[in-house]
Amino acid sequence: MSTTNTETKGTDVKKLLLTSSPHLTSDESVKKIMNGVLIALIPAIVFSVYYFGFRSLIMILTASIACLLTEIVINKVRNRKFNEGSAIITGVLLAMTLPVSLNLGFVVMGSVFAIAIGKEIFGGLGFNTFNPALLGRAFLQASFPVRMTTWTNPRPLLDAKTMATPLGGFKFGEQIINESDHYFEMLIGNTGGCLGETAALAILVGGIFLLVKGWADWRIPVSYIGSVVVFGGIFWLINPTEYPDPIYHILSGGLMLGAFFMATDMVTSPVTKIGAWIFGIGAGLLLILIRLFGGLPEGVMYSILFMNAFTPLINRYTRPKFFGEVKS
Repeated sequence: MSTTNTETKGTDVKKLLLTSSPHLTSDESVKKIMNGVLIALIPAIVFSVYYFGFRSLIMILTASIACLLTEIVINKVRNRKFNEGSAIITGVLLAMTLPVSLNLGFVVMGSVFAIAIGKEIFGGLGFNTFNPALLGRAFLQASFPVRMTTWTNPRPLLDAKTMATPLGGFKFGEQIINESDHYFEMLIGNTGGCLGETAALAILVGGIFLLVKGWADWRIPVSYIGSVVVFGGIFWLINPTEYPDPIYHILSGGLMLGAFFMATDMVTSPVTKIGAWIFGIGAGLLLILIRLFGGLPEGVMYSILFMNAFTPLINRYTRPKFFGEVKS
């Protein structure tokens, strides 16, 4: 309910406008938040271009354009408006989860799947159950597992060559774990991996920006990374020669990217405070189980997608009671 002033024949007349709830107002908008996420991803994009060359930028542009065109076509057929910022974010995040050696044709396929199946089939922005970018990557991982696990040495000034990621080296016994000499390289991104996996520091800078602006719920990355530290630390204390320590878990793989940019997706994550803690802890536990005992070296994608499926239930059972509500 609001009051406005209008001028009628030189006289101020007050009109009382009655509107439906909610009556909360904010200067935030979907477009503003999407632009903010893009800004937060700039450090990671810059690091990926430095380490992998301009082909990483080409991959990001390809995925973004493919996602945008897919959303334009689908919404044109359905005769409805769409948010271009959302499609571009999906493309950028998808590209950040891919190896730089991946053929651009597969990048386009993953982008189309991410928008068409990951978002639009559910009804569009705000209705999707799963994170579209991760669903696109899951499609590529299931369809082209060899190409999706072919990594490139992140040294742009040298000849490109394939190499194992830190988690791959741990899983298949090709790399010694728990050596502090490797931590700095993992922090600044001088390791093999996807575009967004190789610079934990860059992801952290962008993630803090999102938290400060209030565009991501701090409880999710804190509970996600914190639970990885706790559960991973338990196994490390039991057998430090067989299992990596918590720092290794944090700096390797896509944990930082997933925690700050994937798990905090407003559409696919819980809206309640308690729900955010449950979501993050559940994802962290699943990640450790997959990394230590699963057949794959990395489990960030699957841990977040799995918890996405439970988000509606988490919201339902953690919502606060309505004033005066009585159980039947």
